[in-house]
Amino acid sequence: MGKSQRIELTDEQRESLEQLIRAGKASARKLTRARILLLSASKAGDWQSAPAVAKAVLVHPNTVRNVRRRFVSEGLEAALEERPRPGAQPKLTGEIEAHLTRLACSEPPAGHASWTLRLLADKLVELTDLESIHHDTVGEWLKKTRSSPGK
Repeated sequence: MGKSQRIELTDEQRESLEQLIRAGKASARKLTRARILLLSASKAGDWQSAPAVAKAVLVHPNTVRNVRRRFVSEGLEAALEERPRPGAQPKLTGEIEAHLTRLACSEPPAGHASWTLRLLADKLVELTDLESIHHDTVGEWLKKTRSSPGK
């Protein structure tokens, strides 16, 4: 097992965390991390283990260890805030969304009574620098804008 992280909070840090919890306006994850830090560094100097803090806050002990480790290595703000999550960049940028809107509002191609999602996706690939786009992505974007192809 790794070495336990013992943390000490300054009076300003403790007051800041208590204020954050009292206000209750932050995300649930941020409030949970604040509670972890407050329970991990009590005023009297008595130290609680990660499983004890985890049980009190209703999280896994590894969560407590990770928050403590981030506090020690990166500071209070880093321990409270979310790290950016990996993921693919959205294919639909503002310019491509504008193309899609113009297409959906235009006349359908010859031989078709209305635009279908597959037709829109194919035409969008043809008109933009996209390599491919799934018709479900087109449908999701149109749903967000309350647009319907063919109407």
